[in-house]
Amino acid sequence: MMTTIARRSGVFGLSSLAGLMAAQPAFALGADPAGSGPIVGALEWIQGTLLGNVATAAAVIAVAMIGFLMLSGRMNWKFGATVILGCFILFGAATIVAGIRAAAG
Repeated sequence: MMTTIARRSGVFGLSSLAGLMAAQPAFALGADPAGSGPIVGALEWIQGTLLGNVATAAAVIAVAMIGFLMLSGRMNWKFGATVILGCFILFGAATIVAGIRAAAG
C-alpha cells in the first residue's frame, strides 16, 4: 500500500514530466526536425531556382512580352494581369509569409 506522501510525489512527478513534455515543442521551433536535412536542402534548391538570376530574367522578359501584347490588343487584359500578379506573388513570397507570421504571433 502506498502512503499519502508517495502518492503525492508520484502525482507531482507525473504532472511535472507532462509539463516538460508539453513545453518541448516550444523549444524546438527554431530548429529543423531530425532527419529533415535532405528535404530542407531540396526546398532550398527549389527556392534558389525559382528566385535566382535565370528566373528573374525570365520573369522580366515574360512581363515585358505580356505588357507589349496587352498594349497592342492581342491579349486579354484579365489574363495579362493574372500573369503579372503571379510574378509578384512568386518573388514576394518570402515577404508575404513574413507578414503572415508577424500577424499570427
